[in-house]
Amino acid sequence: MADASTEFRHEMPDSLRAILDGSPALNARWADLTDLARNEWICWMTLPKKQETRDKHLARLQEDVLAGKRRPCCWPGCPHRRQSAQKWFKN
Repeated sequence: MADASTEFRHEMPDSLRAILDGSPALNARWADLTDLARNEWICWMTLPKKQETRDKHLARLQEDVLAGKRRPCCWPGCPHRRQSAQKWFKN
């Protein structure tokens, strides 16, 4: 039986869906990522509380994925999926 924490998936935010739909190059790179990598990016861009920070993360996601990066840099992982990453995030 799989650990429930490994089954966690974030929903695609509308803002990311709109950007992917408007950029064939980004959409192709995104499609090449694993489900887990896409989930890490979504968590990384939606976890900040301030909209300004979320917007910055969304912009960087675009740049990094287009540059071929497969995961967010310096990211301990999705705290919703990895218990060991939870210590880095305050509720």
